[in-house]
Amino acid sequence: MKWTDITQIAEDLHDKYPDIDPLTVRFTDLFNWVCALDGFDDDHQRSGEKILEAIQAAWIEEAK
Repeated sequence: MKWTDITQIAEDLHDKYPDIDPLTVRFTDLFNWVCALDGFDDDHQRSGEKILEAIQAAWIEEAK
């Protein structure tokens, strides 16, 4: 899984953290949680605020 796999990352986060409201997650935590997901194997330096915002938005949609 790469940083560009926004939907898959959001689905995996929703499955792993079902009781977390994605609106309350800090980007530092989000970054660490994405990097710790099973199957995630992208360069950690390739992340950025825009990618994390997109992941958070997709996670919010998944949580609905």
